[in-house]
Amino acid sequence: MATTLVGGVLLPAVPAAAVHGAVPGDFDGDGYRDAVLPAPGADVSGKEAAGAVVVLYGSASGLSAGRRKTITQNTAGVPGTSEAYDRFGAATATADLNRDGYADLVVAAPYEDTSKGSDSGTVTVLWGSRNGLTSGTDLPSPGSTHHYGEDVAALGLGAGAKTRVTVSGSDASVYFSGPFSRKGTYGPVVYNDNTASTASVALGDLDGDGVPDPASTTLRLSGLSGGVVYASPAYGNELKGNGLIVASGDVNGDGYADLVAGDPDEPEKAGVDGATGGRVLLWYGSATGISTTADPVQITQDTAGVPGTSEKGDAFGGALAVADLNRDGLADIVVGSPYEDLAESRAGQVTVVPGRRSGALGTGSYSFSQDTAGVPGASETDDFFGATVSVGDIDKDGRPELFVGAPGENNTTGAVWVFPGGSTRPSAGGSRLFTANAVGLTQQSSTLLGGNGLLWVI
Repeated sequence: MATTLVGGVLLPAVPAAAVHGAVPGDFDGDGYRDAVLPAPGADVSGKEAAGAVVVLYGSASGLSAGRRKTITQNTAGVPGTSEAYDRFGAATATADLNRDGYADLVVAAPYEDTSKGSDSGTVTVLWGSRNGLTSGTDLPSPGSTHHYGEDVAALGLGAGAKTRVTVSGSDASVYFSGPFSRKGTYGPVVYNDNTASTASVALGDLDGDGVPDPASTTLRLSGLSGGVVYASPAYGNELKGNGLIVASGDVNGDGYADLVAGDPDEPEKAGVDGATGGRVLLWYGSATGISTTADPVQITQDTAGVPGTSEKGDAFGGALAVADLNRDGLADIVVGSPYEDLAESRAGQVTVVPGRRSGALGTGSYSFSQDTAGVPGASETDDFFGATVSVGDIDKDGRPELFVGAPGENNTTGAVWVFPGGSTRPSAGGSRLFTANAVGLTQQSSTLLGGNGLLWVI
């Protein structure tokens, strides 16, 4: 398989973007959400980079590497077979799809070879139950696919069409609506080939009607930093601005989900598109959704209140999550800048921009890195701390934890940090580090615990 050197890390030379990782979900119904640590580079039964997902079970005392389950395509009840370079776990998403009270896990293997061709890809739902994730069924694309499962998103707001899954691929994106069942059935399916080369997908109720709305970005287009952003994915519905990753949440607390895009690229045309060091763009939702004529709010490291300084190559916006970390009812924007230079080059950093009901975003922002006091480890060249981010409460104290991945850590075996939730924000004190070796993945390189995010494209 062809490879390329990206930021000092040897990775497959494919234009792929498996960019999102699942938030924690209560897969076994014990009242505690369980953390999802993807490892798309994990070797399985001698098959290189077949891929795996490690589930760490939540509890009142938090997470323990000793309370875990490793799931591969060789696991009983999981469709398919582990094969070299399937990269099972490259993208993951969590939601209670069949409304039975147990969270379900959507897992993509975008390089799976199927009857549709080489690297056509598969997407599997692992169904939650009293015994956890013990069975699975596939969500097949109704049309031609290549790298199907580059990214996935899932959101459950209610029965039927109020629960949806969206999947990106090189040829098209696919939208599945409920009702879903653990037998593998689902409701209406939309195959959208109007916007091929989709890099990232998200779901959010952008117009307040109770139904998840899809959003997406494409891969890069000529003459732009990043790709085109869509709140209603179809040609002619392009939003102003661009990016490579999208996420959704109610940042201003008005009852409508807002759309956020990360645009980590350097600008093609200074002052026209992009921003030095990368940027994040925000479009506010409304009763009519998001207008294609709306000007987005731009946030960079030069925005007042945001720590640091915009420097060429930081890749600010290279990872993205939108969630309420300080419990004020407003979603905060979690931004990874995996190429941030600290004591070492491309060590990486994560910045949290709190949501606001009014006024300019940026005030009260804060950041974490491996150089932050209390954080285990130390910044090293090409750690890429902040290549993936997610948020979820795993000890049921009402204070969400922040999860940060660094796929370059420990010779690209990868690592995930868990920052405990606090009264006003997550804390560096008491933060935990989970390495690949600690969760039973003992290969010497390229495990990519936590996922590689956008590192294959930025």
